[in-house]
Amino acid sequence: MTVLTAGRTRPLTPLRLPAERPLGVLVAGAFLVLVVLAAALAPLLAPYEPDAIDLAASLVGTGREHLLGTDASGQDLLSRALYGARTSLVAPLLLLALAALLGVTLGTLAAWRGGWVDTLVSRVTDVMYAFPGLLFVVLIIAVFGAGMTTSVLALALAYTPTIAKYTRSVALAERAKPYIDAYRVQGMGGARICARHLVPNLGRSVVGYLVVLFGEALMSLATLSYLGFGAQPPSSDWGLMVQEGQAAVVQGAMLPALVPGTAIAAVVVAFNIVGVWAADRLGSRR
Repeated sequence: MTVLTAGRTRPLTPLRLPAERPLGVLVAGAFLVLVVLAAALAPLLAPYEPDAIDLAASLVGTGREHLLGTDASGQDLLSRALYGARTSLVAPLLLLALAALLGVTLGTLAAWRGGWVDTLVSRVTDVMYAFPGLLFVVLIIAVFGAGMTTSVLALALAYTPTIAKYTRSVALAERAKPYIDAYRVQGMGGARICARHLVPNLGRSVVGYLVVLFGEALMSLATLSYLGFGAQPPSSDWGLMVQEGQAAVVQGAMLPALVPGTAIAAVVVAFNIVGVWAADRLGSRR
């Protein structure tokens, strides 16, 4: 479409409307914000201490004193879920931060240097892919002992090949762009080009990918805690709460396992919804 201006025609620039966020993404994002706030304000919101035992209130259902009921030890489930959100959210964040540090470094190095370096990194990541991730984590825990710290470190190593392969593919495409050759012609060293230009330009894609992985990392840590390899009593980690509440199911009490299980499922689904949307948006802006 054109408009007439001073005897000349010029194209009419279409109005650009801000990209709308789907309703599902808004709902999932709002839910995650509430979860983060609840975890941060747990000491203020929790009606009881997470480790307060009251055997007289064992397996009590929902009510005014215990909104979500209690477990077999009489511990308030709402309080435990609020405090457990801290571990369940912070641990995956630390896991992905460490995995990203190793994976982005290896992927960028392989893409930039090429040759035998690329071949070596590719073969190492292929070997780790061929080895079952859970078995690799269990072997590390068997050597260094169970605990949340060991689980985070072991899973970070297990996630490193995935991030390294993704980073390598993105870095290869970025390395082929003309600005890289322009900086080389100016006499800029390879390490400086990588640190100041290549890696920052990978940031959007890598961050979007990590957001997608967050839900999977949370589920993996919860699984290890459920199996007894991750968080240890008296922690209020959600995965451990499911494992401890499993025995109560036989007695007809569903809440001790249902409350933390629902929390895990809801947060993982919300992160997947937000993560896929964020990855698409960040990827389209590269």
